[in-house]
Amino acid sequence: MKTKMLGLLACILYVHISYAQHPPSESIHTAQYNTPEQQELIDLSKKKWQWMADKNVDSLAVLFDDKAMFVHMGGTWGKTQELEVIKNGSIWYKQAEIYAVVVNLFGDAAVLLNDIDLEAVVGGNTVVNPFMVTEVYVKENGRWKMASLTFSHLLRPVRMQHNP
Repeated sequence: MKTKMLGLLACILYVHISYAQHPPSESIHTAQYNTPEQQELIDLSKKKWQWMADKNVDSLAVLFDDKAMFVHMGGTWGKTQELEVIKNGSIWYKQAEIYAVVVNLFGDAAVLLNDIDLEAVVGGNTVVNPFMVTEVYVKENGRWKMASLTFSHLLRPVRMQHNP
Protein backbone atom coordinates (compact mmCIF):
# COMPACT_ATOMS: atom_id res chain seq x y z
CA MET A 1 0.00 0.00 0.00
CA LYS A 2 2.81 2.39 0.89
CA THR A 3 4.51 1.64 -2.44
CA LYS A 4 1.32 2.45 -4.35
CA MET A 5 0.87 5.71 -2.44
CA LEU A 6 4.49 6.73 -3.04
CA GLY A 7 4.11 5.84 -6.72
CA LEU A 8 0.94 7.94 -6.99
CA LEU A 9 2.63 10.85 -5.22
CA ALA A 10 5.63 10.58 -7.55
CA CYS A 11 3.33 10.61 -10.60
CA ILE A 12 1.46 13.68 -9.35
CA LEU A 13 4.74 15.47 -8.60
CA TYR A 14 6.11 14.57 -12.06
CA VAL A 15 2.99 15.89 -13.80
CA HIS A 16 3.10 19.08 -11.71
CA ILE A 17 6.79 19.70 -12.47
CA SER A 18 6.32 18.89 -16.17
CA TYR A 19 3.33 21.24 -16.37
CA ALA A 20 5.25 24.02 -14.64
CA GLN A 21 8.14 23.73 -17.09
CA HIS A 22 6.07 24.00 -20.28
CA PRO A 23 6.03 27.46 -21.77
CA PRO A 24 3.04 29.33 -20.33
CA SER A 25 1.62 29.81 -23.82
CA GLU A 26 1.04 26.04 -23.81
CA SER A 27 -0.38 25.84 -20.30
CA ILE A 28 -2.21 29.12 -19.64
CA HIS A 29 -4.35 30.91 -22.14
CA THR A 30 -6.05 34.27 -22.01
CA ALA A 31 -9.78 33.74 -22.28
CA GLN A 32 -11.06 34.70 -25.71
CA TYR A 33 -14.30 36.00 -24.24
CA ASN A 34 -14.01 37.84 -20.96
CA THR A 35 -16.96 39.10 -18.99
CA PRO A 36 -17.09 42.90 -18.60
CA GLU A 37 -15.85 42.52 -15.02
CA GLN A 38 -12.93 40.31 -16.08
CA GLN A 39 -12.03 42.82 -18.81
CA GLU A 40 -12.20 45.64 -16.26
CA LEU A 41 -9.64 43.81 -14.12
CA ILE A 42 -7.38 43.09 -17.10
CA ASP A 43 -7.47 46.78 -18.03
CA LEU A 44 -6.81 47.82 -14.43
CA SER A 45 -3.84 45.45 -14.25
CA LYS A 46 -2.40 46.92 -17.46
CA LYS A 47 -2.81 50.44 -16.02
CA LYS A 48 -1.06 49.28 -12.86
CA TRP A 49 1.98 48.09 -14.87
CA GLN A 50 2.10 51.47 -16.64
CA TRP A 51 1.77 53.36 -13.34
CA MET A 52 4.65 51.26 -11.95
CA ALA A 53 6.78 52.04 -15.02
CA ASP A 54 5.92 55.76 -14.71
CA LYS A 55 6.55 55.68 -10.92
CA ASN A 56 3.03 57.08 -10.47
CA VAL A 57 2.81 56.41 -6.74
CA ASP A 58 -0.30 58.59 -6.33
CA SER A 59 -2.42 56.32 -8.54
CA LEU A 60 -0.82 53.21 -7.05
CA ALA A 61 -1.54 54.42 -3.51
CA VAL A 62 -5.24 54.52 -4.39
CA LEU A 63 -5.11 51.07 -6.03
CA PHE A 64 -3.16 49.28 -3.27
CA ASP A 65 -5.16 48.30 -0.20
CA ASP A 66 -3.59 49.50 3.05
CA LYS A 67 -3.03 45.85 4.07
CA ALA A 68 -1.65 44.78 0.66
CA MET A 69 1.39 42.51 0.55
CA PHE A 70 4.06 42.35 -2.16
CA VAL A 71 6.20 39.25 -2.67
CA HIS A 72 9.39 39.72 -4.68
CA MET A 73 12.47 37.63 -5.40
CA GLY A 74 14.30 39.71 -2.79
CA GLY A 75 11.72 40.06 -0.04
CA THR A 76 8.15 40.58 1.11
CA TRP A 77 6.69 43.85 2.33
CA GLY A 78 3.58 46.00 2.61
CA LYS A 79 2.06 48.95 0.78
CA THR A 80 4.18 51.71 2.32
CA GLN A 81 7.48 50.02 1.47
CA GLU A 82 6.31 49.06 -2.05
CA LEU A 83 5.37 52.67 -2.79
CA GLU A 84 8.73 53.85 -1.41
CA VAL A 85 10.61 51.27 -3.52
CA ILE A 86 8.80 52.55 -6.63
CA LYS A 87 9.18 56.23 -5.72
CA ASN A 88 12.91 56.10 -4.99
CA GLY A 89 13.65 53.74 -7.89
CA SER A 90 15.09 50.86 -5.83
CA ILE A 91 13.11 48.78 -8.31
CA TRP A 92 12.05 50.50 -11.50
CA TYR A 93 9.45 48.38 -13.25
CA LYS A 94 10.57 49.68 -16.62
CA GLN A 95 8.43 47.51 -18.91
CA ALA A 96 6.12 44.54 -18.53
CA GLU A 97 5.45 42.52 -21.67
CA ILE A 98 2.22 40.63 -20.98
CA TYR A 99 1.69 37.36 -22.89
CA ALA A 100 -1.39 35.93 -21.18
CA VAL A 101 -3.83 36.84 -18.42
CA VAL A 102 -6.30 34.57 -16.66
CA VAL A 103 -8.94 36.13 -14.41
CA ASN A 104 -10.84 34.09 -11.81
CA LEU A 105 -13.66 35.79 -9.90
CA PHE A 106 -14.72 34.69 -6.43
CA GLY A 107 -17.56 36.97 -5.36
CA ASP A 108 -15.92 40.25 -4.36
CA ALA A 109 -12.42 38.85 -4.88
CA ALA A 110 -10.43 38.24 -8.06
CA VAL A 111 -7.19 36.44 -8.83
CA LEU A 112 -5.25 37.34 -11.97
CA LEU A 113 -2.41 35.22 -13.31
CA ASN A 114 -0.14 37.19 -15.65
CA ASP A 115 2.50 35.51 -17.80
CA ILE A 116 5.01 38.33 -18.33
CA ASP A 117 8.56 39.25 -19.08
CA LEU A 118 9.57 42.12 -16.82
CA GLU A 119 12.36 44.53 -17.62
CA ALA A 120 13.38 46.22 -14.42
CA VAL A 121 16.24 48.28 -13.09
CA VAL A 122 17.36 46.89 -9.74
CA GLY A 123 20.30 48.44 -7.94
CA GLY A 124 21.28 50.28 -11.11
CA ASN A 125 21.35 47.08 -13.20
CA THR A 126 18.83 46.30 -15.93
CA VAL A 127 17.44 42.79 -15.68
CA VAL A 128 14.77 40.93 -17.62
CA ASN A 129 12.97 38.00 -16.01
CA PRO A 130 10.08 35.76 -16.99
CA PHE A 131 7.42 35.74 -14.26
CA MET A 132 4.02 34.40 -13.47
CA VAL A 133 2.59 37.28 -11.48
CA THR A 134 -0.35 36.61 -9.20
CA GLU A 135 -2.50 39.63 -8.44
CA VAL A 136 -5.30 39.46 -5.87
CA TYR A 137 -7.99 42.13 -5.86
CA VAL A 138 -10.93 42.74 -3.54
CA LYS A 139 -13.94 44.89 -4.37
CA GLU A 140 -14.71 47.54 -1.74
CA ASN A 141 -17.42 50.14 -2.22
CA GLY A 142 -17.69 49.25 -5.91
CA ARG A 143 -13.92 49.68 -6.59
CA TRP A 144 -11.20 47.08 -7.01
CA LYS A 145 -8.28 47.31 -4.57
CA MET A 146 -5.09 45.27 -4.88
CA ALA A 147 -4.57 42.99 -1.88
CA SER A 148 -1.50 41.08 -3.04
CA LEU A 149 1.10 40.98 -5.81
CA THR A 150 3.43 37.98 -6.05
CA PHE A 151 6.23 37.37 -8.54
CA SER A 152 7.04 33.72 -9.30
CA HIS A 153 10.09 33.23 -11.50
CA LEU A 154 9.47 30.96 -14.51
CA LEU A 155 11.92 28.47 -16.01
CA ARG A 156 11.07 29.43 -19.59
CA PRO A 157 13.42 31.65 -21.58
CA VAL A 158 12.79 35.37 -21.85
CA ARG A 159 10.80 36.24 -24.97
CA MET A 160 10.98 40.05 -24.71
CA GLN A 161 13.14 41.93 -27.14
CA HIS A 162 14.84 44.66 -25.13
CA ASN A 163 17.63 47.16 -25.57
CA PRO A 164 20.10 46.98 -22.66
